[in-house]
Amino acid sequence: MNHQIIEKDRFQVVGIKRTFSLVNGENHTGIAKMWEEVHQNGTVKLLSSLNNGSLKGLIGVCTAHSDDQSGQTIDYWIAAEYNGEVPNGLLALEIPASKWGIFEVRGSMPEAIQTAWEQIFSEWLPSQHYKLAGTPQLEVYPDDDPTSPDFYSEIWVRLQ
Repeated sequence: MNHQIIEKDRFQVVGIKRTFSLVNGENHTGIAKMWEEVHQNGTVKLLSSLNNGSLKGLIGVCTAHSDDQSGQTIDYWIAAEYNGEVPNGLLALEIPASKWGIFEVRGSMPEAIQTAWEQIFSEWLPSQHYKLAGTPQLEVYPDDDPTSPDFYSEIWVRLQ
């Protein structure tokens, strides 16, 4: 897997958030549907217009769900890096300063990103001296056609 390890200062994202179950892959279908909805309802255009940080495009943010001690649910954000006052109707999340593993993903969505996540957890992490530093974990999507077979995106995982 093509990847790099970087350090990045804290930053803020703004966007929308939903909670998904991890049981039986419900998160895969639910998150894909969430992306379809935000493309249709104009949220993608709004977030793209707000993006004023160093991460260009949209960001899918996976965080631990604060009320779930079992680890069976996650919060998933569709967001953009944004410095400023939080616009009405959106939520803000501060992403802490971290060491990140950044993995290249090539292929149409959502299949390519789902496959890459599986490879990171089943192949890359077990063979490395790094451990996950917890959430958040990021999916970075440039402003291109996500259905293209050559679509480029990235997965960012916090490392320790």
